Amino acid sequence: MRLLTAGESHGPALTGIIEGLPAGLRIDAGRIDAALKRRQAGFGRGGRMRIESDTVRFTAGLRDGVTLGSPLCFYIDNKDHAAWASVMGPTEADTGQRRLTAVRPGHADFAGSVKYGFSDARNVLERASARETAVRVAAGAVAAALLAELSVEVGAHIVNTGGVAASDKRYSAAELNQNDTKFDVGAMTETDAAAFKAVIQRAMDEKDTVGGIAEVVVSGLPAGIGSYVHYDRKLSTALFAALGSVQSVKCVEIGLGKAYAPLFGSEAHDELFIEGGRPVRRTNRAGGVEGGVSNGADIVLRATLKPIPTVMKGLKTVDINTKQPCLSAPERSDCCALFAAAEVLKSVTAFAVAHEALLVTGGDTMDTVRQRFFSLPGFSV
Repeated sequence: MRLLTAGESHGPALTGIIEGLPAGLRIDAGRIDAALKRRQAGFGRGGRMRIESDTVRFTAGLRDGVTLGSPLCFYIDNKDHAAWASVMGPTEADTGQRRLTAVRPGHADFAGSVKYGFSDARNVLERASARETAVRVAAGAVAAALLAELSVEVGAHIVNTGGVAASDKRYSAAELNQNDTKFDVGAMTETDAAAFKAVIQRAMDEKDTVGGIAEVVVSGLPAGIGSYVHYDRKLSTALFAALGSVQSVKCVEIGLGKAYAPLFGSEAHDELFIEGGRPVRRTNRAGGVEGGVSNGADIVLRATLKPIPTVMKGLKTVDINTKQPCLSAPERSDCCALFAAAEVLKSVTAFAVAHEALLVTGGDTMDTVRQRFFSLPGFSV
């Protein structure tokens, strides 16, 4: 299963094509729109979220809400394009307007301009923008529908905002999804929500930005998904790539992640015991993955997101045309997008896991995929 995305932040629309979906999967556009709405929500978001109200529109690969086995094509309108049509028109545009040459540290502005030979970083930021994640959320919602048919669920929450850590408690994906709109900062408890909101408010008052850590949990995946036999067939490879590809992510961990570093081996690994005639683990330090293969426990991932680079008070930089020092130019931006990031990370994880499941099952129809999935050896261990 493969996803292609296209579109610029202020272009007419964002487009996605999913190739490799089996036939017979029912898609609920309302559930996709709900995921898109969560991606636009959260305390600390900027002005664009009051302009856009994302909804998905399918153009191919679907009939009466059911996949046909052919590529699934969809788009999401950029309602803000109306105000940018003269600047970002695909066939006609005044490229002298809204030029950006004071490249923003932390963005793709400088490196992208060098790579593609641009004297206007507008050509870079429009595609590098996190606006592109709307397509990946829609695709992730499609993948989540497929996983639901296999009794697999993916959830996410925020465990650290601006250095303030949430209470240390493990949750299943179902518990996370039951709570995913209760607090607009991605927390699971009222106490954590208040602490997170205070940090974000301080950054807003100071015209600054704040990052943090999101945790993603996959529940219901049996042992045996992925492979140890080659580096690019490992489940961990797919998960690292999926989460690491999201804008602002600078670190991805599975299980204990960085917390493994000070431990001895006797403290680090999940010992096995026999209970009721079956092997069980009483801990999940590995985060559900060993040797690149799922081991039947919940998969636990963490992604660290840097503070958003568009700082409204500006950062020291240079103008790529004049080569003179200046302050970075502020674009309309968020102070904190962690609540949205949790939805994005959940979505890309769902897509990666669905892809890995289909690699194991094969099958052109959902009936075949279901039958083969629930016959996998991991369910009998």
